[in-house]
Amino acid sequence: MMNENRYAIHPDHFATLGTNQIRDAFLVDSLFQDDKISTTYTHYDRLIIGGAKPVTGILPLASFDSLKSDFFLQRREIGIINVSGNGKVSVDGADYTLSNKEALYIGRGAKVVTFHPDKATNPLYYFNSAPAHAVYPTRKVSLAEAERVEIGSLETSNHRTIRKLLVNSVLPTCQLQMGLTELKTGSVWNTMPPHTHDRRMEAYFYFDLPENQMACHFMGRPNETRHIWVKNNQAVISPPWSIHSGAGTCSYAFIWGMAGENLDYGDMDAVKLTELK
Repeated sequence: MMNENRYAIHPDHFATLGTNQIRDAFLVDSLFQDDKISTTYTHYDRLIIGGAKPVTGILPLASFDSLKSDFFLQRREIGIINVSGNGKVSVDGADYTLSNKEALYIGRGAKVVTFHPDKATNPLYYFNSAPAHAVYPTRKVSLAEAERVEIGSLETSNHRTIRKLLVNSVLPTCQLQMGLTELKTGSVWNTMPPHTHDRRMEAYFYFDLPENQMACHFMGRPNETRHIWVKNNQAVISPPWSIHSGAGTCSYAFIWGMAGENLDYGDMDAVKLTELK
């Protein structure tokens, strides 16, 4: 296990940061390393952003010093989405197969979680974890079981499909929500028009970006925005006071993960496009 801590930043402080300081504070750029589990422990609602890349052997999900727990999920829940080839995750002896873009929710109290390799397809496991106050059942969610919403239009360059995988309209969770958004060919904008939601934070993980293509993630208060250029398989931490939208140099997909007070997916504070600065 490789862990890094990220502390919360006040929006007034954020406005003074330069490019490299913003990237150091909010960009998670080394999620997948051969035969390692990498985690970033954020002080925004205590969300953990992580990635597992088993190549030659099985990787166990272990606790680390910041958690001060006997095992990773002693006081936590976790959502895992496979973003590459066919994979398998074991939870206390039960096996769950995960095809590309399928999700697995694991509730608080599961003691032994392992990520399995597949030499033929090379799975990559992206995950978010949040503190949990109750125990809910472990469950796999396929793309067919996800709540599917088509939104936007080609005319505004934001035609996209949202797949709500781990949300309370699909299964119970304590505070964690996860899903993925896929941009249609010819569309590049995500989460546009933008919004904030002061009751929870969010993390964006960009993937399915072809080699030598990039996404530009916009963040900050609506009246004073900044941007981060993001490569394939990188994530951005989004504070509650920040907008979170992006545009790519081609079509792409991203996973959104949220943690905080309100499980209502539609709880957001809309921002008019003309108010952005």
